[in-house]
Amino acid sequence: MDSSKYVRYTPEQVEALERVYAECPKPTSLKRHQLIRECSILSNIDPKQIKVWFQNRRCREKQKKEASHLQTVNRKLTAMNKLLMEENDRLQKHVSHLVYDNGFMRQQLHTQVNSTTTDTCCESVVVSGQQQQQNPMRQHHPQRDANSPAGLLAIAEETLTEFLGKATGTAVDWVQMIGMKPGPESIGIVAVSRNCNGVAARACGLVSLEPMKVAEILKDRPSWYRDCRCLDILNVIPTGNGGTIELIYLQTYAPTTLAPARDFWTLRYTTSLEDGSLVICERSLTSNTGCPVGPPATSSVRAKMLPSGFLIRPCEGGGSIIHIVDHIDLDVSKFNWSIIEHRFYLDYFFLSKHFGAQACSVPEVLRPLYESSKILAQKMTMAAFRYIRQIAQETSGEIQYAGGRQPAVLRAFSQRLCRGFNNAVSGFIDDGWTIMGSDGVDDVTIAVNSSPSKFLDAQYNTLSILPTFGGVLCARASMLLQDVCPALLVRFLREHRSEWADYGVDAYSSASLKASPYAVPCARPGVFPSSQVVLPLAQTVEHEEFLEVVRLEGHAFSPEDIALSRDMYLLQLCSGVEETATGACAQLVFAHIDESFGDDAPLLPSGFSVIPLEPKSDSPSAARTLDLASTLEARTGGTRPAGEVEGRSYNHRSVLTIAFQFAFENHYRENVAAMARQYVRSIVGSVQRVAMAIAPSRLCSQLTPKSFPGSPEAVTLARWICRSYKNHTGGELLQVESQAAGDAVLKQLWHHTDSIMCCSVKMNDSAVFSFANQAGLDMLETTLIALQDIMLDKILDEAGRKVLLSEFPKIMQQGFAYLPAGLCVSSMGRPVSYEQAVAWKVLNDDSSNHCLAFMFTNWSFI
Repeated sequence: MDSSKYVRYTPEQVEALERVYAECPKPTSLKRHQLIRECSILSNIDPKQIKVWFQNRRCREKQKKEASHLQTVNRKLTAMNKLLMEENDRLQKHVSHLVYDNGFMRQQLHTQVNSTTTDTCCESVVVSGQQQQQNPMRQHHPQRDANSPAGLLAIAEETLTEFLGKATGTAVDWVQMIGMKPGPESIGIVAVSRNCNGVAARACGLVSLEPMKVAEILKDRPSWYRDCRCLDILNVIPTGNGGTIELIYLQTYAPTTLAPARDFWTLRYTTSLEDGSLVICERSLTSNTGCPVGPPATSSVRAKMLPSGFLIRPCEGGGSIIHIVDHIDLDVSKFNWSIIEHRFYLDYFFLSKHFGAQACSVPEVLRPLYESSKILAQKMTMAAFRYIRQIAQETSGEIQYAGGRQPAVLRAFSQRLCRGFNNAVSGFIDDGWTIMGSDGVDDVTIAVNSSPSKFLDAQYNTLSILPTFGGVLCARASMLLQDVCPALLVRFLREHRSEWADYGVDAYSSASLKASPYAVPCARPGVFPSSQVVLPLAQTVEHEEFLEVVRLEGHAFSPEDIALSRDMYLLQLCSGVEETATGACAQLVFAHIDESFGDDAPLLPSGFSVIPLEPKSDSPSAARTLDLASTLEARTGGTRPAGEVEGRSYNHRSVLTIAFQFAFENHYRENVAAMARQYVRSIVGSVQRVAMAIAPSRLCSQLTPKSFPGSPEAVTLARWICRSYKNHTGGELLQVESQAAGDAVLKQLWHHTDSIMCCSVKMNDSAVFSFANQAGLDMLETTLIALQDIMLDKILDEAGRKVLLSEFPKIMQQGFAYLPAGLCVSSMGRPVSYEQAVAWKVLNDDSSNHCLAFMFTNWSFI
């Protein structure tokens, strides 16, 4: 048969080819000839024609997938366009209300000016107008019998009306969060409240799940709200319209050791609207409305949930449009501290002693924890949306995880790590926690739990069945940070474990998994000889959280330290470290695991949590946002003015919470407690040093020679660098003479616009950096503390290493060499380009080789 002619296949031939295509869409030439020989109905078809058929079939399959994808994107864009139009209508209504309020206030002010009465003033009129704007939904209803189903239904319908006014109306003055751009692949439109009672957050967006599935997920709050300790449905009442009313007790974890936990007593109403939308709305029940009395708040503070909930609307072509509103009032001025347990008194005493907190009220420094709409948006509103989107993509098969584990198992690991850490921070008495006596200093609290089965999954824990097993001990502390970006701090703690971790303590925790802790380790400050290898397990859709396994390579200091020679493994959860996580909470939680840990492996989490203490979102300073890119901005221009440093610094406070848990045997309890207290204190000291190093204002605006480790050596090294550059190249590196005062040389070298760094030169050893100026630290995205962990061959790409290797003899003989433009990599993995580099030998006063210096000109991040 002529292969150039068109072939019309019979249905039998098409069926045979389709069977082969299902098994192998791209058969080889040998496979095609074999097919012709074995299938008699294809014997009259030329092999080239068979090849063309498979090509056309693959093309049709690709076109079909692309068409399906375009239809899906088109449906998402149509739904998002509908959302944006609704949001535009809401904003227009809001503008109309503002114009009306403005006219009303102008009229009142004009009347007040022309009035001769003195019983009121302009200020009172303005305040009255603001109060009216802040409380548009506040109404006074007659007292009713809320213990009856009819009374509860009346409250439910009122809650529904107020919730819809917030979700789709203008009941709350919403301000869109900076950096949250709506789109088919994003969370959607996220906004926070301004000028309202309490704090509120709202989000609306599109997901590919059906409304009933979305409602089922959202009602299971503990699955997606990491701060939820328990949710108990105490009563379920069906309504005549097909809905349900539920009476719910909800308790959350404490955000830090310096603040109490919170709980809510609420009514949740689930119903459907005439357009087919599902609504789940919720509000607190209070005694002054005659509502049923909820459980007493024994170890937490009763907070108030204003009308909140979820509006789930079916979307044409499948999927759902979701509106989420969270509105709570923590009423910080009325906290009754007498109900807070003994552990809070210890931590609160430490807070009062150091930060001047007043008794009988929430400390002023911690008020942003209860007044920040951004924290509410991140921890509740956006968390719900992200969890639903994660489930949707896992269901559709868009996400593939490594390691062969099911998505539900990986989500369970993340949830168990967070819950275990939060349990340790909160230390609820009904979980079995008790406070140990202090050693005279109240900076670290030691709590002991002798019945860890309530939170440790003891049915899988081999330690708990030992006769000598004493329980779990937790050492926790909190500290205030100034001008430190939470994302940058947690990223540093994750990348540079050697700056704070103690290898002996890690070995003890790892040995506890095998029910054979070899001994209580002695602290070895700064000793962490192993390298770590990170193995990714899973990450969320927007990469704001990722789960990983960290392998710590073992190393024995002496023959008797056999346990230290084994490799150790950590299951680690990290969140809030992306550059897009502006002003967000950041967390690093880990637990020791076995090499072949199962899905039900016991976890004893420890770690760090950093919460920004930003002012309330309606204050003028709250509009200022900074991210990691601006904190470590590439400096390719001239030396910055002194006033510019203050403007770019992260001028906010944050609270860092540290909690480390250890299993112990009965006869080791006091020893482990002493070790844990010493270990956490050493970690606090390390974090303080790191925070001072990465705080921009302290690194740049307060530069003095004492900022360098061993300032006399730094001054001498700066003089050697400048003198060697002039002797080798004949040019001046700085504007001052190298024989000038050491402070002047060091300061000019530090503020030099080009990146200058020095590394050691040793035979048969990797070159490690020992010094870098400010631009060099920015380029490497590191600090003076962590600089010595970075090796030269790790930042250069393959071409750069080859060039340096070829020019190295010239550098050693001539004293310097010019290197061409190229690429390198920062310690955070970001590529950096530079136009030229200069390498020269740095000679000491004896004209002996001291180190090798590099200067990278006109560098920038790609």
